[in-house]
Amino acid sequence: MSEHNHVVSKDGSVTMNRVTEALDRIDPGQKEMILDNFGQFKAYLGKRIQLAQKIGLSDEQLAQAAEKIADYLAAYEEPRNSEEKLLLELWKAGNKEERHRLAHMLVKMVQH
Repeated sequence: MSEHNHVVSKDGSVTMNRVTEALDRIDPGQKEMILDNFGQFKAYLGKRIQLAQKIGLSDEQLAQAAEKIADYLAAYEEPRNSEEKLLLELWKAGNKEERHRLAHMLVKMVQH
């Protein structure tokens, strides 16, 4: 796959509008496994955040990516468990600033 298909390029620049495309490319079976269990979801997100940090993404870039992922999940995926239902309700209740803070908290949660 060529670099233009990735969210993060070799020079470390991030193209946030490619997040949805990247999420759409995840195998449906793998996506189901990730979303079916909140522990699996946290582990998957944590691994992706570790990779992003290794290539030099800032906390702000991580939060922006988390926002895009949350927007995608809210629009296209049904919650599979009580934790995801709570996150969806918080996401829907929040304004743009509150969602951004929640994205920062989600990143922080999976880092520990």
